[in-house]
Amino acid sequence: MNLDLDADALAFRAEVREWLAAHVPGVPLPSVDTAEGDVAHREWERELAKARLSAVSWPTGYGGRDAPALHWLLFEEEYHAAGAPVRIGQNGLFLLAPTLFAHGTAEQRDRLLPRMARADDVWAQAWSEPDAGSDLAAIRSRGTRTDCGWLLSGTKTWSSRAAFADRAFGLFRTDPLAERHRGLTYVMFDLRADGVTVRPIRQLSGESGFAEIFLDGVFVPDADVIGAPGEGWRVAMSTAGHERGLTLRSPGRFQAAAARLVQLWRDAGDPDDTALRDRVVDAWIAAQAYRMHGFAALDGTAAAATASMGKVFWSELDIALHETALELLGPHGELRGGWLDGYLFALAGPIYAGTNEIQRSIIAERLLGLPR
Repeated sequence: MNLDLDADALAFRAEVREWLAAHVPGVPLPSVDTAEGDVAHREWERELAKARLSAVSWPTGYGGRDAPALHWLLFEEEYHAAGAPVRIGQNGLFLLAPTLFAHGTAEQRDRLLPRMARADDVWAQAWSEPDAGSDLAAIRSRGTRTDCGWLLSGTKTWSSRAAFADRAFGLFRTDPLAERHRGLTYVMFDLRADGVTVRPIRQLSGESGFAEIFLDGVFVPDADVIGAPGEGWRVAMSTAGHERGLTLRSPGRFQAAAARLVQLWRDAGDPDDTALRDRVVDAWIAAQAYRMHGFAALDGTAAAATASMGKVFWSELDIALHETALELLGPHGELRGGWLDGYLFALAGPIYAGTNEIQRSIIAERLLGLPR
């Protein structure tokens, strides 16, 4: 693996670093999970879009730069190192957009991607349901055929960003007689359409990063179905692969966290506590290993199931980074909200995008060839 950057990559990195130094807010934006933060983060995304930094690897016609994947990795490294704001549009940018590139129509991409890049539309992920839990194939929400489209009915829960989002994407059962993984259709819908009720889920912090979505005969045109009706599982697995892999959790995120952890050790660590020191070193090494994995994945030849390996790795690394930081801080940990908030969010990592137990089964069967 050649890690030497060419002149174009070095110039791009320097440009991004300079732009971020000039534009990252000096005072953190309000939480993205509040009404005030929703407005502020959308404005930030528009600033990124003006500089064509919102989605650098996208075609220029959609607001990107046609940049190679390497440049995206470098952007992510610089973005997180600069402490830039959370990406409010991440469900759209990192999950829905790759799905549209793989399975959507040219009309869908032309209509949706430029608005997504500017955060004109913020997307919610509407997959989980009250009676299905992490079993996506067990969903019961229905899509019933009607003239030129579908009528959606059912309930989605723990829908990320839904409290303030504009639109959502999710799976609906359109053939109730089909087998579990068949008869599902991947649909996009407007969260302000007639028949849609959004009920924010209040978390311990008092904020609402998630919501329940109730659908009662919501009309969706055929133009908002991704892929063929009844083949939604295949499309959804494309989205899930990006949710588990580099797209949603880039190496730059963990490099930045590891760097902060090392600095925390230097500021507050006990030199005689070699066990805790070694945990700091292990976390830093793991973050560098994940970075190497990111560079190795650039050629696109890795098997799809390797996303499951990455997901297990980064989700457990995320917890280790934050647990180690909180142990370093001791009784002051609860006063350092950044580490505590990060830890609470990290605990969800082994659950979403398919639990780590499921990912280990995928690894065993598809990569190691073990019997089911």
